[in-house]
Amino acid sequence: MARVRDEKKTATGPGRILVAVYAIFALAATSRAAVQLSTKYHEAPLAYLLSAFAAVVYLVATVALARSGRTSWLVALIACGVEFVGVLTVGTLSVFDSAAFPHATVWSGYGQGYLFIPLVLPVIGLYWLRRTR
Repeated sequence: MARVRDEKKTATGPGRILVAVYAIFALAATSRAAVQLSTKYHEAPLAYLLSAFAAVVYLVATVALARSGRTSWLVALIACGVEFVGVLTVGTLSVFDSAAFPHATVWSGYGQGYLFIPLVLPVIGLYWLRRTR
């Protein structure tokens, strides 16, 4: 399939910063989940599995945002959407039912442990994807 010359790429201009931030969060969430799962899994399995899931979502979003093409754009859109729903769901549950999350995840308290960046990042990602559609 031939590429269109004026195809907008998600990893150009401000998109490079977005990809870099997603890469940092992918690394942070992966590291956090690896340590939690390997040392304290029995203490809070749900929270630690959610951290691992967040890590996978950040990895997928990073790769998809860094690549060009229709398929990568769609994968990035789905990853950012899943991330946003995850942050809202886990954030709300962790605020209203703190017993369900005795230990924090990346998305607990709407990403409070990460300066609320997990709450804002998917909104920026979805906005950028809309601009580069």
